[in-house]
Amino acid sequence: MIDIDELKFDDKGLIPAIVVNDDSGDVLMMAYMNRESLRISLERKLTCFWSRSRQELWLKGETSGNYQHIRRIMTDCDRDTLLVYVKPDGPACHLGNESCFMDDVMPREEKEHERFTLCGLMELIKGRKNESIEGSYTSYLFEKGLDKILKKIGEESSEVIIAAKNDRKETVYEISDLVYHLLVLMAEMNIDIKDIILELASRHVIDKKVKQEKMTS
Repeated sequence: MIDIDELKFDDKGLIPAIVVNDDSGDVLMMAYMNRESLRISLERKLTCFWSRSRQELWLKGETSGNYQHIRRIMTDCDRDTLLVYVKPDGPACHLGNESCFMDDVMPREEKEHERFTLCGLMELIKGRKNESIEGSYTSYLFEKGLDKILKKIGEESSEVIIAAKNDRKETVYEISDLVYHLLVLMAEMNIDIKDIILELASRHVIDKKVKQEKMTS
């Protein structure tokens, strides 16, 4: 734990605060805090900044309702910058964007596979559920319903087991099929990827507590 007195404020009494979405890791905004705004942020667990243009304290969300609930605050090795991890109630940018950082100065060159995410695939699958597209296998599964989806998961699970006894490459292929069908099931039952992450995280916490109890017993 770092005491506020260990932080290095500039000659105007300010320290940069970079706000990060604690769930996604996306950088949302950058603003400045002084000692008073940092104290308020720590007490209320809501981001409070010092407005250099208005020369006054600024509680983020007080006007817009887009509060930022603080989960963690870190500082760097020089103690002159803050990382503030938050759960936002809404967009961070006054233009209505999720993040203030939207425009590329130098676009990143991405390989095709780097553009792919499970969350993106899940959104695509949800789209096929909400709006059926002729010829789409995903739409077909939703049209056939839960029993058909469960049957496919059973088949894919068996194929993973068989592949795992034979070949790594084949196993990767079959696991990919299984994961896809599991995502379809999740969409069918209105289960989000975040629900699974939270469940796994809760198990990790329980497991960690059990290990600590064993060490102290």
